[in-house]
Amino acid sequence: MTTPSFIPGLELSRRFYLEAVRPLLDKAAPRVTHSAARLGSGSEVLGFDTARSADHEWGPRLQIFLHPGDVTRHGARITTLLSERLPKTFLGYPTHFAPNDEVGIGVMQTTDGPVHHRVEVTDLGAWFTSQLGFDPRKDVALSDWLATPTQLLAEVTGGAVFHDGLGQLVSARAHLDWYPHDLWLYLLACQWQRISQEEAFVGRCGEVGDELGSAIVAARLIRDLMWLCLLMERRYPPYSKWLGSAFARTPQASVLTPVLTAALAATDWHTREHHLSRAYEAIAAIHNQLGLTDPVDPATRPYHSRPFQVLHAERFTAALSTRITDPAIRSLPMTGAVDQFIDSTDVLSHPDLTSALTRAMT
Repeated sequence: MTTPSFIPGLELSRRFYLEAVRPLLDKAAPRVTHSAARLGSGSEVLGFDTARSADHEWGPRLQIFLHPGDVTRHGARITTLLSERLPKTFLGYPTHFAPNDEVGIGVMQTTDGPVHHRVEVTDLGAWFTSQLGFDPRKDVALSDWLATPTQLLAEVTGGAVFHDGLGQLVSARAHLDWYPHDLWLYLLACQWQRISQEEAFVGRCGEVGDELGSAIVAARLIRDLMWLCLLMERRYPPYSKWLGSAFARTPQASVLTPVLTAALAATDWHTREHHLSRAYEAIAAIHNQLGLTDPVDPATRPYHSRPFQVLHAERFTAALSTRITDPAIRSLPMTGAVDQFIDSTDVLSHPDLTSALTRAMT
């Protein structure tokens, strides 16, 4: 079988909706109001898919959102109609998704039987709650923001809306476009705090001959610096697979990528520390350009009486904290949102667990 030319997944899903799904809906359920989008998990939602993505859980797929009552009355019928009437392929790509345990790659072409499609028919409240643990069409509580990993926020604010007949999907996503201002300041402060807690360890590990430990600390700091740059740019940091790709799209990347790469490649702690110091000072200057606080001296300096060069990043934490006016946010511990203090995939993918842990921390 000839491999079709790669089409970015969002464009593939958009055309699938307009050319295959929408005509069936208009004919079989013309009076059922709906919205349509491609949101949620998947590299295409974040715009990072390539031809490699087509081998696993990728293809023509989308959500159809109905009023809750219409899901009850028409949802099963519409799902069955699409199974019976959708083409087996679209623009050369299979529309039949096999269960993962059948073929191991999540999608395969079939010639017999109904199409096991990935057109999800649901209502907005149920879908948002399953993804995030709350419905953003209502007030988004501070606890909701704190308990939601940035990967999930990126997944529901990324992607594309193809049609919003319900008139609620676009506005619901807009409510999640970015954190409230004081919460943004708090999360930035917490990210600087993470950096301050380990920036001296690059030198301290190296001083005792532990270059491997020094390199590991440097890698952790570089990850935190990339996270910080994305937060500064008001972009939700994605999980590890796409963090570098997302960082590469920031304005800072052209200057910082060579410096951070050199720090990672360094084989001795003095060189490692030198490149990290350059990165600290560049990112500190970016902080000052944002104008969120009074200017903070961006120069690195010795770590007290020890021969390690650091930024003393807690100075930026303090400067940001003084600008927070919301008493509920001011009273929070300096731990941040859930994925600033937890990195377990098995936890971060379950809203009930992230909510419980966030409540315990706050």
